[in-house]
Amino acid sequence: MKISRKEVEHVASLARLNMSEKELERMTGQLDTILSYVDKLDELETTGVTPTTHAFSINNAFREDEVQESLSVKEALANGPNENGEAFVVPRII
Repeated sequence: MKISRKEVEHVASLARLNMSEKELERMTGQLDTILSYVDKLDELETTGVTPTTHAFSINNAFREDEVQESLSVKEALANGPNENGEAFVVPRII
């Protein structure tokens, strides 16, 4: 067994989890299965395999920055409900 019931109880205590006897038994079995699988993965020959974070190699998918002409003040304020020609007019909050 890769993990003991005492270790599971200790971790549950650290996480402040109140677990019944049945839950402790089930959790011990599940964690043991997971840890056994991880040990099995350690048996694989991985020399020369590049570590990856994604299944597909993804490069920056953003477009290149291009300088463009900005909106005029009139165009920027066109969709606002209330403006004074220079800025949006909103109610005072404070």
